[in-house]
Amino acid sequence: MKAVDGLSPRSLWEHLREISRIPRCSGHESAVAGHIRDTAARLGLGARVDRAGNVIVKKPGVRGVPPVALQSHLDMVCEKSPGSPHDFMRDPIELVRDGRWIRAKDTSLGADNGIGVAAMLAIMTSENLPHPDLELVFTVEEETGLGGANSIEKGWIGSRTLVNLDSEEEGTLFVGCAGGMHTELSLEADFMSVPEGTSAVALSVSGLLGGHSGIDIHRGRPNAIKVLVRFLDAVFGAYDVHLADISGGTRHNAIPRDARAVCHVNPDDMEALHQEIAHWNGILKSEYDHVDDRCAIHMETPHVQASRVLVPQDARRIVDLLQALPHGPARFCSQWRDVVDTSTNLATCGFIGDILVVTTSQRGITPSAMHDIASQISSVGTLAGCTVNRGGAYPAWRPDPSSPILKACTEVYRGLTGKDPRVKVVHAGLECAVLGERIEGLDMISFGPTIEAAHSPDERVDIDSVARFWDFLTGLLTFLSRRPV
Repeated sequence: MKAVDGLSPRSLWEHLREISRIPRCSGHESAVAGHIRDTAARLGLGARVDRAGNVIVKKPGVRGVPPVALQSHLDMVCEKSPGSPHDFMRDPIELVRDGRWIRAKDTSLGADNGIGVAAMLAIMTSENLPHPDLELVFTVEEETGLGGANSIEKGWIGSRTLVNLDSEEEGTLFVGCAGGMHTELSLEADFMSVPEGTSAVALSVSGLLGGHSGIDIHRGRPNAIKVLVRFLDAVFGAYDVHLADISGGTRHNAIPRDARAVCHVNPDDMEALHQEIAHWNGILKSEYDHVDDRCAIHMETPHVQASRVLVPQDARRIVDLLQALPHGPARFCSQWRDVVDTSTNLATCGFIGDILVVTTSQRGITPSAMHDIASQISSVGTLAGCTVNRGGAYPAWRPDPSSPILKACTEVYRGLTGKDPRVKVVHAGLECAVLGERIEGLDMISFGPTIEAAHSPDERVDIDSVARFWDFLTGLLTFLSRRPV
């Protein structure tokens, strides 16, 4: 992996290279956690692991000032391009330098939150950086519902100042975040034999930009499931289309990039369907030309013929359900300009046996508004005859304008750049929200380098922003070792 050779800060990039060789999908962080413990042991630093698998390393610093916790999560969202043979449980992430960016070959990069982890490892191994006593907190299963943070026991973190390194907009201090929840709809369907004389076709939308279901939800990017269902809704009334299967999306926190439906149609309708696809691709190009030029519908003959198709009324019910479910921002903040307050993501759909399972995720800075959009999802599901389950809830992190760590960060940033940082709330879940609930009196801030298209194979991190992020982080630690908050 020569992609990071010669980059600064050298130690941070070397640690990113090292952890990119280690599997760390959510729920499979044991190897990278072992790497953290081994590094601490080699340095003679104390490391503890809790029942959930979170790791905390303590590094002594300047005496007489309050300790500070640095926190990042070990796991990453593991996404790959269609057709990629990459095995996330075995193969290393292959880093690629692409101009001013570092990305990965055909997979998500894991800069979310690998840059934060690498920065903490660089601080752990540094020999001449002034800092207070540090608690380096590495959490697990952040990407699947903040599981590690939810499991941290009270008293496990002794610091009352916490710096989270899991943000993706360099030069911005985040002082609040959205809460979230999941709403799952299950619909039992009836099937019948494949009509005689029909032929199978596979309709697909693939390789879209997708992105993070919080940070990117306002960008107007197409949702592959919604695009595919929109086409199905149009052709169901005009042609004799028999739906056999439909699936799309991969994770609750990613905008679906891919969706696929297998149908049986009359051979006489094939040419007309090709013409319909060409017509709709023209519509999609017009709507998404400056947003996602990959947005298109494709039709091909599947390798395996369907063994059954849905009865017509249930096929129609499924298309109506997916067509009716909202996706995207529902409300913007009145206090924070251009910040989404509430949103919903139609995240995944697919059959488990005879049951179609649809997963949606809601985010909200205002809890009542988030629960309202979740209630709307539930109502749509109930009208379609679904069983509705809600879960995975985590709280919002409400901003504190008088935060001492915010004041310290602002002073350090101003000293480095000669200007004030941007101060924002983020429409995504940060572990600060959970940790703030579990640890009374915790003063928190979050920042990081510029990362784009997280949770997708297009994920990339700006090289120069990493250097500036490092300078700011180390400058803040030096400041706190001299003028504690």
